[in-house]
Amino acid sequence: MNRNNKTIPGVSLADKNSDNDKSIDEKLPGEKLQKVLAQAGFGSRRMMEEWIAAGRVSVNSELATLGMRVVAGDLIKAERRTIRVGERDHAVRVLLYHKPEGEIVSRDDPEKRASVFDKLPKLRGQKWIAIGRLDFNTSGLLIFTTSGELANHLMHPRFEVEREYAVRVQGTMTETQMNQALEQGVELEDGLVKFEKLLDEGGEGFNHWYRVMLKEGRNRVVRRTFDALGLPVSRLMRVRFGIFSLPPRLKRGMTAELGEGEVAQVLDWAGISVGSDDAQQVSQSLHQSDLVQHRKSAPHIAATARDVRRPNPASRNKSKTGVKR
Repeated sequence: MNRNNKTIPGVSLADKNSDNDKSIDEKLPGEKLQKVLAQAGFGSRRMMEEWIAAGRVSVNSELATLGMRVVAGDLIKAERRTIRVGERDHAVRVLLYHKPEGEIVSRDDPEKRASVFDKLPKLRGQKWIAIGRLDFNTSGLLIFTTSGELANHLMHPRFEVEREYAVRVQGTMTETQMNQALEQGVELEDGLVKFEKLLDEGGEGFNHWYRVMLKEGRNRVVRRTFDALGLPVSRLMRVRFGIFSLPPRLKRGMTAELGEGEVAQVLDWAGISVGSDDAQQVSQSLHQSDLVQHRKSAPHIAATARDVRRPNPASRNKSKTGVKR
């Protein structure tokens, strides 16, 4: 039998061509421009493709085109920001923040309320992207990154990343209400909501605590669900987002940055490749800190109780975080 002429069921000629194109693409030098922009925190890859098509991006003072690749040393300009490809200052960074109540997750607020962005370390050539939002009266874990690709992975509904909250309500859920929230679902104006997990954490007097987990991030979905059940929320705190857990000793208003090894672990879990130069350094860092674990185990990342609001650039390579075993 001629193996070259063998037909594989379910694979069309278009699929084969696509595979060939992918193989050729992997052998080309450099990285795709939209991927570099996404990793630098400008936005998702799809958004970057739209920017390039609209003529909003230039490389080495020339207008960028779709399909363009860039290599170390190339100068990219987009939206009044400039980055040099391959600079260590533009490595992916991830920051955990314990948001207190009374802060807004926005850079532009007409009411001029306190913003979570006021507490973050200053960046050069990059910007912090908030992964998900917490409303003004909600506290707990908030994650920031400089990678638009990572932010998109954690926030996009198709990835179904878990969110876990500690909720204090006025009143106590009946068994029927708990079964409804877990099995049948609670109908809201924008669709049905089901909790993946709902635990009774007890309480005293009129207030009662629950631990809930769901895989979506609709606006105020937890508050609205309990309101629909006739149980107003008096306090809401996010304690976990995906593999990130709120560090027990990280006080409100404090930030903690993940080390290189932990960032690599997060990128691996998200299925995001690391550049070749970074990969070698990250691999060594992971080996030394014994952080390599199977992706499906999804270990929870938790920062140690260290305030790094204004980190010293010289100490950036030192690990400031730990991993829950």
